[in-house]
Parts: sequence; structure tokens; C-alpha cells
Amino acid sequence: MPAAIAEPIAEWAVHEPERVALVDRGRGTRHSYAALDALAQQWTQVLVARGVRHGGRVAVLAANRVEVVALYLACGRVGAALVPLNWRLAAPEQARILADARASIVVGESRLAAVDEALTGVPWADLDALAVEARGVTPAAPRRVTLDPECPAMVLYTSGSTGRPKGAILPQRQVCANAIATGASWGLSASDTAPITTPFFHTGGWNVFATPLWQVGGTVVLVDGFDAATFLDMLAEEACTVAFAVPTQFVMLADRPSWGRSLPALRWLISGGAPCPAPLAARVRAAGYRMREGFGMTEFGPNCFGISDAQALAKPGSVGWPVPFAEMRLVDDAGCDVADGMTGELWLRGPQLFSGYLFDTARTTEAFAAGGWFRTGDLASRDADGAYTIRGRRKQMFISGGENVFPAEVEAAIGGLSGVSEAAVVGVPDETWGEVGYAFVVPRPGTPLDAESLRTALRAVLAGYKVPRAWTIVSELPRIGSGKVDRAALESRARAGA
Repeated sequence: MPAAIAEPIAEWAVHEPERVALVDRGRGTRHSYAALDALAQQWTQVLVARGVRHGGRVAVLAANRVEVVALYLACGRVGAALVPLNWRLAAPEQARILADARASIVVGESRLAAVDEALTGVPWADLDALAVEARGVTPAAPRRVTLDPECPAMVLYTSGSTGRPKGAILPQRQVCANAIATGASWGLSASDTAPITTPFFHTGGWNVFATPLWQVGGTVVLVDGFDAATFLDMLAEEACTVAFAVPTQFVMLADRPSWGRSLPALRWLISGGAPCPAPLAARVRAAGYRMREGFGMTEFGPNCFGISDAQALAKPGSVGWPVPFAEMRLVDDAGCDVADGMTGELWLRGPQLFSGYLFDTARTTEAFAAGGWFRTGDLASRDADGAYTIRGRRKQMFISGGENVFPAEVEAAIGGLSGVSEAAVVGVPDETWGEVGYAFVVPRPGTPLDAESLRTALRAVLAGYKVPRAWTIVSELPRIGSGKVDRAALESRARAGA
């Protein structure tokens, strides 16, 4: 990476100031690159007046809105890191994150429950009051802004489904490299428009489409949360060309009356956050929409692979090939590379890599192997053409009678059975086999299911040791803040049931 990074908002404000950078759909406002640059200037002065300095951290507790984008840009210009708080967490959980992050200030919306200063010791500033103050600052004409590549851009805390949350430090280098690689590999351009429904306390909110589109001069549509009833209409009204959703959201969309409506501007949809069952991908394509699968994580990317529409059809289930700059290895338990067609743990290296976990040297060291390789904990395989397929999490894999069982494979097979909407499989202890599968299944609306019929149907397509021994029909699966299945909750329930 170069010694300095040009901030894209400021660059476009100089070269094409009237191009639309951001649409705040919830508030009905549209902001050009010049206007967004001016907001960033105003908020920079507000932060400086509040004592925020280079190397500091600014926490934010707010929904997806333009002021949060301006705050993020202002932090970058000051040299501080933004720490987005998950507004779904309880006050004690937020307090623990603030204590860990050592933030100097919390900027937030009071409607989301103000953080208790007495509990955290961190000053609270009302977002709307600061917005009024920012409007009183007279911005200068647009000019080039450069950023230190290794300066933290944001600290994103993991959802904590498997333990104490940890703050991943995303440097400006990572954000920039991901934006450039995503634009190149996914074919993004200034003519693209994408919605952002993922909360800004997740990397997906910032780095799946927002920062990559700003890099190329595209348009971002901020939406305050995903709503299956209005999502497709929003895509049409805003002439969105690309859009992201997790598999659960595609299930919700496919059950809406508007499913299959014409979207002339839409080039393709991308699924991520969890493996997309093949039957679900087929439903999306059958409705007339092009679809790809992606893969990423907070610590690297988050966009790690690229695949075209034609390649996605030719290689169902594949996430494609590594994006530019990304180096990848698949290794066995001894850290040795596995052959094509074999499953191994995915290791990553490149400029899209995070800087480590904030104030947590032990967990940072544990996450890396010799040579600077990041151990993802994800299992994948690579075919002879170099295309990758994600097989699931290493920690989710269980061994039944000496055979490895990958829950993602079993879940995909269950998802292909008639009447099934979603499924999740976890391993539970068994005296005879060591571990066996426990399945939680969500039926399609109005479709009765029974465990014995599901078990019988699954035996026709999977080896016996892969078929779950216990089944529970549920109305929905528990989820963590990112929308992913809360496997820790399911494991606790399965062990209690077993």
C-alpha cells in the first residue's frame, strides 16, 4: 500500500461534486459527494471541539443515517477510530464494550437508550444536538484528504455468540484494499447503486457495498433495517443495480407477494453471511434474478471472493476465486496444504487483513500462524479450476463414529426437502457414536412437517452417519445481531433435549 491513502469522498467532491454519493431513504434526503464532504468537514470540527484527537476512539449508538457516515469520515480525518455499538445489546453489554474500547465519547440517538455515563464513565453526546452544531460550521471548498494506511478506521466488535466480544481493528489500509479489490472483482462502477440494510455495527454495513461504491463514485442507499415487505419495491424505486442479503432474508422475500416483480435496473443479487442452500438459490434464479454467493469476515475483507453470473451457474455453491491482493491457503490440522478437492481450514493473508484485536494480544497471537497467515476457522475446498466452496466452520464440524460431519452440508440437504424453509444442525454428545447431529427445522408457511418423514427423506440423499438422530420443528431459528443463526443457543437447547 502507498504511504498515504486518498479519501474517496473528498476525491469525488473535487472531480465530480454533483454525483450522488448517498441517499438517506428513511429521511428522504439525497447527498452529493460535495455535500457529504462538507458534512465531513463540519463534523470534523465538532469532534475536535469535543477533544477527540489522533489515536482516539469515538463510539456511536445510532441507526443507519447520513450523520453516522459523516461521523465516520470525520473520525478518519482526525485520525480517530469509529466504534459502532450494537443497539440490540443490553446496557451492561454495551458498557463492557465501551470499557474495553476505552472510547473518549459516545455519540448516539437517545431513542436507542442513552448509555449511562455513571455506569461507563464515558461522556454521552446526543447525535441530533451535534448535528445542529455541525450545521453551524462553515465548510471550506473541497480539497484532497489523505489518510494514514495503518491508522485504525474503525473497531468492530464481534457479536459474541461464542464468547466474550473482541474488537477487531480495521485500519484504513484494509478498508481501501477491500474497496479496490471488491470493485475490480465484482465489476462495480460509478453507475452502480446499492442499498445498505445491514446495521453499521457490522462490517457488512460498511464494507460489502458502501465503501467499495464510494471508491468508484457510486451511490449508496441507506435503509434503516431490512423489511421483506418493502425491500423489492425499494430496489425498484431507487433503481438499485446490485444488492446483498443473507439467506434468511431471501427466504422471507421469496414468501412475499411481490417476489418475482420486475427489477430492470438490477444486475445481480449476492448472498452472504452463511452458506446459501442450493434449493433457495434455485428459487431466486427461478424468479428471474441473477444471483451470486459471497464469503467474508470482519477480520479480512470482508469480500474475499469474486464470481460472475455465468460461473455461479456453472459451479453451484461456489464462492469463486480470490479477489485481487488476497492470498489463500487450505491446510490440515498440521498446517500442511491440502490437495484440490480436499477440505481444509482457510488461511488468509494480504492488505485486506485487520490489525489485530484491540488491547488483546493473546487472542491476536492465537489468530495468526507463522508467516502472517490469519486462521479463519472456516473450512473450504478448492476445485481444479481454483474455485472455492465454503464447507462450514471448523468448530461446527463434529465427528460421528469416526467420520467428519459438516453441518452446512446436512443443512443444505434438509433445505432441499419438500416443505422446508430453513434448517440448522449442531452436534451433540452420544455414548455410542461420540457425537450425532441434532436438527432444528423451520417449515414453510402452512406446511406441516414431521421428524420421521424428514429423516426418511434425508436418508435417500445422505450417508446414514450424516443424518441427524434428533429433530425439532421450530417456528424460527434464534439469531445473533448479524442475522446469522445463534448456534450457541441451539447447542444449549440440543444438549438439554438430548
